[in-house]
Amino acid sequence: MGKPAWGGPGGLAPGRGGGQGGGGPGLTRGTSRAHLARAALEGVAFQVLDVVRAMEGEAGLSLKELRVDGGMAQNALFLEIQADLLGVPVLRPRVTETTALGAAWMAGVGAGVLGLEAVREAWTLEARFLPRLSPSRREALYQGWRRAVERALGWAREEG
Repeated sequence: MGKPAWGGPGGLAPGRGGGQGGGGPGLTRGTSRAHLARAALEGVAFQVLDVVRAMEGEAGLSLKELRVDGGMAQNALFLEIQADLLGVPVLRPRVTETTALGAAWMAGVGAGVLGLEAVREAWTLEARFLPRLSPSRREALYQGWRRAVERALGWAREEG
């Protein structure tokens, strides 16, 4: 498991400060680009899991499904990993670049040209990614992630 050094959603996750670099316990001469790419995807998915767990704890609610958009939503492997780690379905719409579209929809709602129901109906499912991991396996992976993060944070403190 790798720990990417990106700010992204992990910058919002509990126990994270800025400035720490990436870490990669277990890197060997046999580590390939594919291993590093997979580790990066897993790292982002674990950071999303950290944020979701924090939000669930604060809100007292449980996530039932995750609807995604943006560039990473086009990566099926990432969405499979995310569904496995969250333990809920991950839904990808037909249109994944929705920042401008969402702003336009909300402007239409605000101007009274569109109703919320029209916006709901405009969202169409392209793919559903279902979790495949058992809860015990999911938790074991998450605890391994937490240990890796703690180690990486320790390394950053030692260097700083």
